Amino acid sequence: MGQLSEVLGPSYVEQDRAARLFLYRGDMRAEWASYGPEAKLAATRFAEGINGYIDWLGRHPESVPPEFRTLGYQPAHWRPEDVVRIRTHAIGENLMWEVARARMVCLAGAGASRYLRSLHPDHVAKVPTGLDPCSVPADVLSVYDKATAAVTFPKGVGTQKDIADATSGSNSWAIGPGRTATGRPILANDPHRGADALPSGRYLAQLSAPGLNLTGAGEPWNPGIAIGHNGTVAFGLTNLPIDQTDLYVYDLDPADHSRYRYRGRWEPITKVTETIPVHGSAPVRRELGFTRHGPIVKIDEKAHKAFAVRTVWTEPGSSAYLGSLNYQRARNFGQFTAGMRKWGAPGSNLVYADTHGDIGYVPAGLTPRRTGADYDGLLPVPGDGRYEWDGFHANSELPGQHNPPAGYFASANDYNLPPGYPVVSNYEWQLPYRKQRIDELIEAKPGATVADSLAVQRDEKSLVATQLVPFVRALSSADPDTAKAIALLSGFDGVASVESAPAALYETWIMKYLHSGWAHTLLPQDAADVLSQTINPDFSLVIDSFTHPDAWFGKDGAAARDKLILDTLPLAFHDVAGKLGEDPAKWRWGGLQYAQFNHPLGSPNVGPTPMGGDYATIHPSFFHPLTYQQVIGATFKMALDVGDWDASRAINAPGQSGDPRSPHYRDLNDLWASGGSFPLLSSRAEVERHLDTRIRLVPR
Repeated sequence: MGQLSEVLGPSYVEQDRAARLFLYRGDMRAEWASYGPEAKLAATRFAEGINGYIDWLGRHPESVPPEFRTLGYQPAHWRPEDVVRIRTHAIGENLMWEVARARMVCLAGAGASRYLRSLHPDHVAKVPTGLDPCSVPADVLSVYDKATAAVTFPKGVGTQKDIADATSGSNSWAIGPGRTATGRPILANDPHRGADALPSGRYLAQLSAPGLNLTGAGEPWNPGIAIGHNGTVAFGLTNLPIDQTDLYVYDLDPADHSRYRYRGRWEPITKVTETIPVHGSAPVRRELGFTRHGPIVKIDEKAHKAFAVRTVWTEPGSSAYLGSLNYQRARNFGQFTAGMRKWGAPGSNLVYADTHGDIGYVPAGLTPRRTGADYDGLLPVPGDGRYEWDGFHANSELPGQHNPPAGYFASANDYNLPPGYPVVSNYEWQLPYRKQRIDELIEAKPGATVADSLAVQRDEKSLVATQLVPFVRALSSADPDTAKAIALLSGFDGVASVESAPAALYETWIMKYLHSGWAHTLLPQDAADVLSQTINPDFSLVIDSFTHPDAWFGKDGAAARDKLILDTLPLAFHDVAGKLGEDPAKWRWGGLQYAQFNHPLGSPNVGPTPMGGDYATIHPSFFHPLTYQQVIGATFKMALDVGDWDASRAINAPGQSGDPRSPHYRDLNDLWASGGSFPLLSSRAEVERHLDTRIRLVPR
């Protein structure tokens, strides 16, 4: 809400200003209507529940969570609109890639774009007419980054939003009754979100009321259950990477920077002045600027340029995941699909199964209709009127499936548009390797069980590794350390388990040395530096260049490829030896990569815990290449037996509670780290039988 300074002091003023730029400022009636007829009432009751607890804490100050005592702050009441006005916790998609692509094109020409990310369907990014890529400053998104950043307290650690946006994903699948041992569908889901902070990003709950019985996980800031079941229908989700953001570049009037050029005329910047309360100081006033396309995030006074972010967050119905209120009462696929028609953000694949035996998926999210020559959302565009959004495609225009012929459906943020499909929601997708491995494992188990889905979620075989390692295996070297590295990787089966010695070398090699070396082999120094600094490298491009070396490296490309491997592999070997010792036989991937859930104020943390997997494995782990701490992972997982609901399983790490005094603050961490789960009970009899604590709420 842009109110951190009121509690934490003047050093948070600029983050507050940035946050206020991206608050929803539109029609609240249209906003509430977007989430269904119960939305405003649900948000009101949700806020009242929070406020009731805050009032109870006022009467029982000894129960106030310790963080508030540390900060000297009494928690404030919520308003219903607080639930929907904040947009910046939603997943953003390609904004950072637009800027990186513009910088690379500036430094190395239009062809440099091919080295950044693979595009699907096949496509070549073109520089929009009127855009000078060199006009885009390297720090153009600094205000946007502040607006979308988590709160970082003194002595605390926060996840960077750009890392989260670039690496967040999910796995989900629905297996039809013809492929299961019981004849009932199975639905599994494991969202991939921040795995380095407390509390967990999902909250498990059961909501029972007349006509409603929901079990599963929701977002702590939202009412309802987004992932789970209602006793008839089961639902999971993965991120559908719809391109919902664009960077606009404006020419300012050199004589008056309060105006920008639009369709041949000077149009005034809309200015809003807001007063920001500041703890320990006088309130400060900050000016917010907006163009017709969105909030201004940078002005280059010298170049007479302004830059604004256009995003679906300004549209009604784009509060993250609140659209789940529209499908929580569905009883069949038709009702579920109808409930998804107004889903706005983030772009999502909703995976479906029900007790009738139906499975399927429904994609949804506001998908801009871009108009203008070569306007594909891959580069910034001039804001002079040549490049516009002409409304949005209806969610019904996106290609879903109902009872697919394969007998199952799986989603892993992969490119899933049918060939020639007319609506292209995005060109930049997550790589296909998790989806390919999921398909392999499901197809290998025709009589699938819930336990089989749990095993799939634990799988740590990297199909990136199985394609890269053969190129290493074919080489030899007279250098002793390089020869040891080749020998170690030659025996690597691609399974990035905690105990794997080859995985320790392989992961260090590809993330710290191979991709950077590849970039600097193919691009001029400055452009390669930009590419090397991007998050989540596209290893499908590296694999393609190794497979077709002349097309990438030029004449004698195979020799250049082999030199790249032999130059970078010993660097990784020496790096790992410096951390784990000189004897590779004693190396362990879990000796490097670890999970640690950091308390926002610095302690108490949970971990460190040795961790396996990588970003290409079904059991995912995106780690920071300098610290090896897991940044993104699957902290919440579920596998539902659709119809025998009490046979379902789940996990939520490191625990249900965010209160360090609670026994449930960290009690699930070890179970999660070992790949375990607990029964996700929903029948009243089983819940009562396993009851731990009963809290009775009495209206006053």
